[in-house]
Amino acid sequence: MSRENAIRVRWLAAVLLLALLVGYGAGQITWDRARQALSRSLVTDARLRASLLNSEIARFRLVPLTLSDDRDVVATLSGSAPATLNRKLEMLARTTGASVIYVVDRSGRAVAASNWRTSSSFVGSDYAFRRYVRDAQRFGAAAQFALGTVSGRPGLYLARRTTAGGVVVVKLEFDGVEADWSRAGGDTFVRDPHGVVLVSSRPAWRFALTQPLSPRLLATVRSEASLPPGSLRLLPSPLQEVTATVATAHPGWTLTLRKAVGATERAAARTVGIGAGLAVVALAALLWGLRQRSRSARRRTAELEDAVAARTALLTREMEERAAGEARAADLREGLRQANRLATLGQVTASVAHETAQPVAAIRTYAQTSAALLDRGDMDAVRANLSAIARLSDRIGTVTEELRGFARRRPGPKRPVTLAGVVDGAALILKEQLRRVTFDRPAIDAGLHVSGGHIRLEQVLVNVLQNALEALRDTPDPRIAMTLSVNGGHVVLAVTDNGPGVSAEVAARLFTPFVTSRADGLGLGLVIAHDIMTDIGGTLRHVAGASGARFEIEMVLA
Repeated sequence: MSRENAIRVRWLAAVLLLALLVGYGAGQITWDRARQALSRSLVTDARLRASLLNSEIARFRLVPLTLSDDRDVVATLSGSAPATLNRKLEMLARTTGASVIYVVDRSGRAVAASNWRTSSSFVGSDYAFRRYVRDAQRFGAAAQFALGTVSGRPGLYLARRTTAGGVVVVKLEFDGVEADWSRAGGDTFVRDPHGVVLVSSRPAWRFALTQPLSPRLLATVRSEASLPPGSLRLLPSPLQEVTATVATAHPGWTLTLRKAVGATERAAARTVGIGAGLAVVALAALLWGLRQRSRSARRRTAELEDAVAARTALLTREMEERAAGEARAADLREGLRQANRLATLGQVTASVAHETAQPVAAIRTYAQTSAALLDRGDMDAVRANLSAIARLSDRIGTVTEELRGFARRRPGPKRPVTLAGVVDGAALILKEQLRRVTFDRPAIDAGLHVSGGHIRLEQVLVNVLQNALEALRDTPDPRIAMTLSVNGGHVVLAVTDNGPGVSAEVAARLFTPFVTSRADGLGLGLVIAHDIMTDIGGTLRHVAGASGARFEIEMVLA
């Protein structure tokens, strides 16, 4: 080999080694950054999924509490026929979406159930062996995730002791939540303190173990949850996956989200590494081409263009994937807004029960007295009673219609609405809570219209008023004042309370997700409200003051 050829071989070897080193380093850096970015986004995604689970459970927590002193429940537990209670439980289960609602007596036997018409009716079944029944009778309330002994389907049982000594139980099944998690991608599962998987986007993982358990504890868990032999197998450890774990609102439950770091991220790292190596080779080829004939230079240029085309194609795919991700994020945001509305409805269930209980009792009284008046032939008194019943029915209809509109999945298009209607709707939903404070509200002209949509603006105002009510829990002589001002083309509705106010540290990040000053707060209500106001062209802002808290809702005058 000539001296010149030997130099060329060594030069080519050096270039190839440099290209390999640069390509490997670039690929490794890209790989690490991809994992870090995925890990950060995974935590936020996991919190959103936990919020959806929390809102689903919050919708049902007050059902057994509301029924614990219901007179039909008390009457059935005292020996009356269960026909009326069976129909009431059937209607309530259909309305709320609960899997089943049932009542057991002191001995643990089911005396009424929402599925009383079906062949798998719970009526007559003995549930004294269930831990949630024993704990509710002993401590007043209990919760347990277990396999149904009649239905064979897993679910969360929420139980509460009644005033008559029995227990009211509502069962939740999470098929809808699991399906939403599955469509959102990744593997999502909720586990209890023992590491037993309870809810999962992969149904086959239910009652799997994320950590080994002792034989004695295994037997206890299997017995309490009524699990068949072969369950509680250890879940396989993931390979090349990023994991995020967050707490849920249900005591002892944690949610884990796992996503594979494979396909897209590894391909991106390899592509960047190859691109960096090709860049070195292309540079060397360019230097070499300066010493070669024009034909060699054209060949090297074509290779460089091919590399650029490949990189361009990769960037195009990445942009398409990002657009798809933004669309999924928009769906998650709307789901979170819906979860916030449903959680709010769960919190005001007791208020609604109180608001409708008196009209229903009055209607029953008027109906009973009307029968006696008919026997006496007093038609004028009967007509007066019927008019009163009509007015009371309108009152119940107003409450239920307002709640149905508030719970809709899609709030409707942005359009002009009366501000007085928005304020009246929010006050109606929170009526029971507002009775605990002095609530001053301005007179609003019925012709004053603002842009934004009734449900959107109502959700914002309910969130702001709820925050004020929470802040006033321990405040003597609690007060909430609402003021209105019109300035040019904008309307400003201000809500001020005399509570402890918002600290400077929290105020600086008030509209950041998961920032809250309450121990039991999630930190999403004001974020969602702020997002809604931005969407409809308005503003939600906190105004610092000497005492208390002041929030201003600025809307566009229609």
